[in-house]
Amino acid sequence: MKTILKIKNRITNAVLLIAFLLVNAVSIAQTEKPEGSLGTLKQINAGLLNVGYTEAGPSNGTPVILLHGWPYDIHSYNEVVPILVSKGYHVFTPYLRGSGTTTFLSKDTFRNGQQAALANDIIAFMDALKIDKAVVGGFDWGARTAVVMAALWPERVKGLVSVSGYLVVNLEANLKPLPPKAELGWWYQYYFATERGKLGYSQNTYEFNKQIWQIASPLWSFDKATYDKTAQSFDNPDHVAIVIHNYRWRQSLEAGESKYDALEKRLAARPEIKVPTITIGSDFDGAFADGKAYANKFTGKYAHRILKGIGHNVPQEDPKSFAQAIIDVDGFKN
Repeated sequence: MKTILKIKNRITNAVLLIAFLLVNAVSIAQTEKPEGSLGTLKQINAGLLNVGYTEAGPSNGTPVILLHGWPYDIHSYNEVVPILVSKGYHVFTPYLRGSGTTTFLSKDTFRNGQQAALANDIIAFMDALKIDKAVVGGFDWGARTAVVMAALWPERVKGLVSVSGYLVVNLEANLKPLPPKAELGWWYQYYFATERGKLGYSQNTYEFNKQIWQIASPLWSFDKATYDKTAQSFDNPDHVAIVIHNYRWRQSLEAGESKYDALEKRLAARPEIKVPTITIGSDFDGAFADGKAYANKFTGKYAHRILKGIGHNVPQEDPKSFAQAIIDVDGFKN
């Protein structure tokens, strides 16, 4: 009888131990979801948002914030992050509003895609994580956001890497027509200006964005798995609203929010960027790849690099060059 009781007790203890391990495993999985080479996927309330982001590298390393564009996401930095981590950097890759696991804290918040709003999001993100100053890099929307941060809050930006250079939107300038060949390249902006375009993008987001990838990077032979990993981010409930508002705002077809008027007024004056900067031109930039059109806007320590045979998604197409630009700009001294 005693032997049976001992066996029962052992079984009970084993069951309790297994249950304990399972509960704790679930808890860990909920707070630390591995995101492969990008580090750990986390969430934090920052400003108007609950921001999804990955974090990698030593906590005492120089902070680096990498910003993605549209229609891309944090996976553009899959190969950039490990390079930076190997050099001792503390790297953060947040999903911008309308992408991935970043969501609004209130259903009543206006789904605003204007440049000042996106830049303010990242400043709030830095505040939430108590990051006083960081090297900031990006492409497309991410480059514009990084440049706006450097223009409006230079004390928060240790160094800047911007693909395609000075991308600050000037609403007045955007009202002026471009030569037909240049206008053709912005076809999707005019499509988004229509209700048909909004509906079409909503119904065909996956195929639409895949087409943008192919047009923007014609020499990049990405596979379905690579695209699908990013395409999951387009399922964000605010994705369509943010994208449509962003492009309509640029064309002055929809208003922004008055609380950003003072910031937009400063940006309309095309402020100089005084923080150390490296800009990158690629095939996507065409005649502007040499950077001469905007070089005078960067008045601090500055360098421009040209990547031939590379399309718009520079960090994913040429991660070594992008990572090296981050490392090099961090070494600049004004």
